[in-house]
Amino acid sequence: MDMKLLANFMFEISTLRKTARSHRQALLTDDLSDNIASHSFQVTAFGIFLAEIEGAKIDRVVCMCTSHDWPETRSQDHNWIHKKYVTVDVDKIIADQFLLHQSPYMKEVIAEYEERKTLESIIAKDADTLGQLLLLKEYEQQGNKEATVWLRGKTNERPYVWVERLKLESAKEIGRAIYDINPSDWWKGSYVNNM
Repeated sequence: MDMKLLANFMFEISTLRKTARSHRQALLTDDLSDNIASHSFQVTAFGIFLAEIEGAKIDRVVCMCTSHDWPETRSQDHNWIHKKYVTVDVDKIIADQFLLHQSPYMKEVIAEYEERKTLESIIAKDADTLGQLLLLKEYEQQGNKEATVWLRGKTNERPYVWVERLKLESAKEIGRAIYDINPSDWWKGSYVNNM
C-alpha cells in the first residue's frame, strides 16, 4: 500500500466535513452543523445498534455506514431535484478512489453496500434513512414547516411516512420511536436543578 496515496485519500475524505448536504436547499435551512461527515457519523451510530439487534457483522456495517458517502467528495451531494438533471458515475468514482486507498477489504465492502443484497448492506441503508428521519424530526422541533411536510407526507398526511422506506422491522421500530418522542427528551432528568 502506498502511504502517500492513502494520505491523499484521507485528505480527500476529510473534505466531507466541509461538504454541505443538499437537502438544505429544499428544507429552507442553513444548518452549518449538517454536513456529509456529521451525517456519516450519525448513520454509523445507527448502524452499530441495528447490526447488534439483527445479529449482523458489526464491523462490516460500520465500514459501510462510514464509507457510504465517500463518493460525494467528487460528485457532491444531490437532492431529489438535482438527481432529475444530474447523472453521477458512482462506479467510476469508487474505482478511482480505490486507486488511492488501495484497500481490497473496503473495495469489497463498498461493492456490497452498493448492491444492497446482504443483511449488512440493508442495515447500512436503513441506518442512512434513520439518520435523515432524525434530522427532519429535529428541524420540525425547531419550527421548520417544510421538514413537517417531509415527515408527514407531501400529498396526504399519514403517520410514519419515513418508516415506510425502511426494510428491517428493528429499523421501523426505531423510526416510529423517533416520530413519537420529543428530540429534547434525552436530557430531561439528566441535569442538575439548582433552582
